[in-house]
Amino acid sequence: MNTVAHMRDAVFFEGEDAPRRFSRFWLLLVLSSVIAAAGVVADSDATVIGAMIVAPLMTPILGIVLATVLGDRVNVLRSWGMVLAGAATAIGVGYGVGLLVAAPVVASTNPQVAQRVSPDLIDLLAALATGAVGVIALVRTDISDTLPGVAIAISLVPPLTVVGLTLESQAWQESLGALLLFATNVAAILASGLVVLSVYRVRARADAAASARPDQPPRSARRPLVFVAATVLIIAVPLTFSSLESTQDTVLESQVRTAAAPWAADNGWDIAEVAIGDDTAQIVFTGASSEPDTAGLASALEDAGVDPSTVTAQFVPAYTVQLDSAP
Repeated sequence: MNTVAHMRDAVFFEGEDAPRRFSRFWLLLVLSSVIAAAGVVADSDATVIGAMIVAPLMTPILGIVLATVLGDRVNVLRSWGMVLAGAATAIGVGYGVGLLVAAPVVASTNPQVAQRVSPDLIDLLAALATGAVGVIALVRTDISDTLPGVAIAISLVPPLTVVGLTLESQAWQESLGALLLFATNVAAILASGLVVLSVYRVRARADAAASARPDQPPRSARRPLVFVAATVLIIAVPLTFSSLESTQDTVLESQVRTAAAPWAADNGWDIAEVAIGDDTAQIVFTGASSEPDTAGLASALEDAGVDPSTVTAQFVPAYTVQLDSAP
């Protein structure tokens, strides 16, 4: 078990070593932001994962957790300042990289962006578990080697660069979605971290050490705890709506696909895609047949509980031609 002094040394930017810690933080933050933005633009999973490992934002977030439990107001404010300033820097880097890209970097054309603009409650659940692992690694010496895995699992810098990239592309809604994902991850780390440190009685150990120093003023963690709890609850609201919307879209897509598949097979067409958006659906059919009578399709959709007026069918001719050898 690590001592409280060891944990403070690991996550706080204080003492004689503070200048070196600050320089290391900003150097790694800028570089990881550039790597993440480039990985998103290039749609490279490996590059984005590399940025996650390099990114240093986890350190001040854990600093908030520890300082909150210890009632250390100075380090709470300092750590929050590092997180907010670091987030703004990563967004700025993403925006700057976006200026170098000719085409808009948006969810419709970039899978990396699409993965990070629609967070839901599952993302919150994953972040809670990952945050707990990160804090446990801070407390226990025997599992500290899990930190690289935590860095990969808890996405911090990539969503921020997506915020910058989509802002530059004027995709405001997607920017808010990516920012919500980052806020979700931060809030989850704080919440699960506070629980873990309480289980390991870190505050009690710190108080026991401070009891030998009568000049040590009493510390209170009540206000920061209330703030973290309120933050998690506030973030859970849009995530709940996002989850419900995602579930409704999934159900609608399943209903449309199930109803359309038999009709398509009977008429010589294949379903290439079912796109859902704003309570509407578009079915893209491909095939070599002529334009069919869609009355049967409308009837099948009605039987499946789908209003045909909300569904658009697009028929794309597809032909297979055997090429002869060149003379």
